[in-house]
Amino acid sequence: MGAQDGGARAYLNVPFAEKDEAKALGARWDPTARRWYAPPRSNPGLQRWAPKPGIPELLPGEDRGFGSGLFVDLVPASCWFTNVRSCIAASDWERLRRMMRARAGDRCEICGRGEDRELRRWLEAHERWHYDEHRGVQALRRLILCCRWCHQATHMGLAEVQGHGQAAREHLRQVTGMTSEQVQAHVDIAFARWHTRSARTWELDLNILTEAGVTLAAPPDHRDRADFAHQQVSHRRRHEHPGGRGPAPTAPTPGRSPDIMSGIAGPIPPPADGGAGPAPQRRPWWRRLGSSAQ
Repeated sequence: MGAQDGGARAYLNVPFAEKDEAKALGARWDPTARRWYAPPRSNPGLQRWAPKPGIPELLPGEDRGFGSGLFVDLVPASCWFTNVRSCIAASDWERLRRMMRARAGDRCEICGRGEDRELRRWLEAHERWHYDEHRGVQALRRLILCCRWCHQATHMGLAEVQGHGQAAREHLRQVTGMTSEQVQAHVDIAFARWHTRSARTWELDLNILTEAGVTLAAPPDHRDRADFAHQQVSHRRRHEHPGGRGPAPTAPTPGRSPDIMSGIAGPIPPPADGGAGPAPQRRPWWRRLGSSAQ
């Protein structure tokens, strides 16, 4: 593995989903570097996670000035789960993640905050896409590192579904200096644009990744992304609120189109006395969103 007694550690590219397997083979965790490494005279089985060359800080063709600042940037329904993490091999995601954290100095590139585990403010990757309306191409133009609070404000629709809409709006107001009325107008424009873009299927352009030597993995088929989105949102709500179904959907914010929140499928109520079956469920939010854009 290249590890040297008393020398530099031989770090590994271990995807999160494979960490237990690597640990069982003898890999150790470096909390400072936040990476797994192979100790001296380690198990040859760890060779499968041997690191590849680093990814350049400026990706080929990346525009580091594209999409600066904090704004609501909703991903069209037909593009759900075409984020970078779902489109590249797990081992290459680790390489990309480390590059992004290093070039941003482990700070949010929007508000400048660092990670705070007590506040559950993580640092996350976010994509800046350019939509070519004429050609129907969704092209990746830039990757940024942002804190969870800025990420929630950017994906305002998901924040609303998860019950964090008010906090996301307040963060957007504080970072941008907009008034509450300006925030509302900004959100309304973003949702109007979202409805228009969701009416079509987009072709992905990930050239800035492939030209950097990143291996792509096929994202979910566009016909399955809505159902997959529902599964992921439900999983996250259960994870954040163990023992329950997660927070109840908040009431729609005045002035905002209510279709995102009003369509969330709640739990099926128990049968009424007398053996009546469950009350009909309301149409799930992801199907309402898809149909409303047609």
